[in-house]
Amino acid sequence: MSDLQARFEQAARDVQTLPERPDNDTLLRLYALYKQGSEGDVSGPKPGFFDFVGTAKYEAWGKLKGMPQDEAKKKYIELVKKLLG
Repeated sequence: MSDLQARFEQAARDVQTLPERPDNDTLLRLYALYKQGSEGDVSGPKPGFFDFVGTAKYEAWGKLKGMPQDEAKKKYIELVKKLLG
């Protein structure tokens, strides 16, 4: 396992221990960076119109389309470190 992958996985664990819940925009950013870093470009059908949370997540992830997975992992790690203070 690469050092970047290990740090990414540690950040994913660390995010569960945040002292307070981030605002919704930050949560969407965390979600999108995690998905881009772990799975790559957005895939699958867009959630239905009335699934507001699912649609917001899908669209946030979609905005990162084309970002290399390693770059997304680095940005995710940086954001988690910032949130942990």
